[in-house]
Amino acid sequence: MRICRDIIVASVLLLSGIGALVPTAAAGEVIDRIVATVNGEIILQSDWNDALRYEALLSARSVTDFTDEERRAVLDRLIDQELLGEQMRSALFKHASEEEAAAQVAQTRTLYPEAATDDGWKAILARFGLTENALLTHVQQQLDLMRLVDSHLRPAVQIDSKSIEAYYREKFVPQLKQSGADEVPLAEVSAKIRELLTEEKVSELMVSWLHSLRSESKVSMPEAPQSPGDGVQTR
Repeated sequence: MRICRDIIVASVLLLSGIGALVPTAAAGEVIDRIVATVNGEIILQSDWNDALRYEALLSARSVTDFTDEERRAVLDRLIDQELLGEQMRSALFKHASEEEAAAQVAQTRTLYPEAATDDGWKAILARFGLTENALLTHVQQQLDLMRLVDSHLRPAVQIDSKSIEAYYREKFVPQLKQSGADEVPLAEVSAKIRELLTEEKVSELMVSWLHSLRSESKVSMPEAPQSPGDGVQTR
């Protein structure tokens, strides 16, 4: 979500008996590792690898550019997404359509000049080890997570006129002066400031919500997770 925003979005004893779910590798065969469990749901090394590929593609970066701290943050977001996914099953909100996901993917294509042609875009996806359908599904899921957060938290956010005026006076006007731009009346930017403050408050509430979800859940890791860049394991 994302998010997402960054979401979006942090873990964790191996549940007893969970190792039995992972088949033993034959000679020379390498299998997925369990890197985390969330209320009994398994997150595999391959899930983490895929999440890194998506984030790299959507931010126009190379997976090899991610630091260990950033890789761990991606795993934390996977855990948060699993927690939010549980909440999604009982939540009422308008899910993202395939068309909306396609529009987001089209925006991502603009980050890559060589993606101007379909063949060029396919080559980029292949470079990241992704497919068009898988990317659309991923983006649609991220949009759904963002809408879940909005539907759950946004109604509780109330931004009063004093907060808007304070932001305008203490931050907006000084930024205008620093940039040398002409002063803009408060009335012209009031709606934008309200939306900005609302987004900031929703982000704060999301952090608290995720903290609460984690405290109420069984989130575990069998060991310090190995960075996907250090000998990625695949089936």
